[in-house]
Amino acid sequence: MKIFIYSIFLCCFFLSCGKKDKAEAAINDTPMKLEVERFDKVFFETEPKDLYKIKKEFPFFFPPGNEDAVWLNKMQDPLWRELYTEVQKKYENFDEVKNNLEVLFKRVKYYFPETKTPKVITVISEMDYNNKAIYADSIVIISLEMYLGREHRFYQFPKYIKQNFEESQIIPDVVSSFYQRKVAPDTDKYFLSKMIAAGKELYFKDVLLPDYSDADKMGYTEEQLGWSAENESYIWRYFIEKEMLYSDDQKLIPRFISPAPFSKFYLEIDNESPGRVGAWMGWQIVRSYMKNNEVSLQQLLDISAKEIFEKSKYKPKK
Repeated sequence: MKIFIYSIFLCCFFLSCGKKDKAEAAINDTPMKLEVERFDKVFFETEPKDLYKIKKEFPFFFPPGNEDAVWLNKMQDPLWRELYTEVQKKYENFDEVKNNLEVLFKRVKYYFPETKTPKVITVISEMDYNNKAIYADSIVIISLEMYLGREHRFYQFPKYIKQNFEESQIIPDVVSSFYQRKVAPDTDKYFLSKMIAAGKELYFKDVLLPDYSDADKMGYTEEQLGWSAENESYIWRYFIEKEMLYSDDQKLIPRFISPAPFSKFYLEIDNESPGRVGAWMGWQIVRSYMKNNEVSLQQLLDISAKEIFEKSKYKPKK
């Protein structure tokens, strides 16, 4: 009997490996020629008298209502030019990022064949950390000034925000923006739904970014990731005992889902915890669901939080 069960296990294991190998082979064979336009270079290396040429080539960056004086001032402003210099020090050669983007879009094309390969445009914007990378159907816009390294002197932001101003976050940020375009807005107000919605996005990264660390997918340091894993059972017990899962208290979102310096248990462990532990827990639930159910990545997007939770067989690690 033991031999029979073991044989079945081996068959399932090799079948699973075979599927993965075929998928990886298909992904690697996907033709991909990514176009990258360095608008940041074009803008700051163009003579002011030729501004009209840039406006003609990139009309979507010049909305009606702004006079040319605004752009001319930006071209010549010492602070903007210093920022441009710092960006070029870091990203004069963009080949490595481009190669990583090509690998990503091969995977996107495999899992979502109808998706067009977008053009990538790099810019220097207004340091909007909520929109560092924007996936907009046929265009991906990457604000390079947001990826100079967390310790860069230009960054006057809280530590928990600037810790993700690293080159390693460019591709995960692109995936997050792509995910937001693929999924319908979550209208369910329950805390469990918000957890699982965040978990879906992180699982998206599992599939599209298999070579990235969990820390980079989550936007954590390795220490923060370790804390979450070590305290998984405690966090889950806290959520259950406080009857949070089916609570519609919207204050739970900034406490446990949104970016924050720490999660708010209102206990001493707050000082040790990273923010977003609710999102991390949602990720573990979705992972458990996908492990125990035959569902495609596209199908996962449409499955309700309630069904995912009930069929996940999730049990926190002790």
